[in-house]
Amino acid sequence: MSQSVVVSVNISEQKGTRKHPQQGPVTITMLGIQGDAHAGDWHRQLSLLAQESIDKMQGHGLFLKPGDFAENITTHGLDLLTLPVGTRLRIGTVTMEVTQIGKECHLGCEIRKLVGDCVMPREGIFARVITAGTIRAGDLITLISKGETL
Repeated sequence: MSQSVVVSVNISEQKGTRKHPQQGPVTITMLGIQGDAHAGDWHRQLSLLAQESIDKMQGHGLFLKPGDFAENITTHGLDLLTLPVGTRLRIGTVTMEVTQIGKECHLGCEIRKLVGDCVMPREGIFARVITAGTIRAGDLITLISKGETL
């Protein structure tokens, strides 16, 4: 079994726009990624999308990179859609809990306008922060077993 890893950590200053990869460690507060438009006191503080989903869209002749679908964390090697709501993940020093699978697409989003489609509503997942800390590209993603202490 291959390891699951963070490909990129991305932020944007406005909702509905592509996010930009961040270099080095990124601070995750109890509200989400510091400086990201989606941070706040709600259930979708963090969004995750698999690089495999981005690659699938590139198969349609599009040049896409991490953050283009407005995801905070681009992953590789983890089938995000199989994770039930309530699953906890540890990335770097951060623990998060999956709160939502997919979302309703808002038609005015920049990604949909530019690309013609957006994979995020179908294949993205959302999480809330359980333990604040830092994450960076290259960090391993660990599924936390029920009952395991944080």
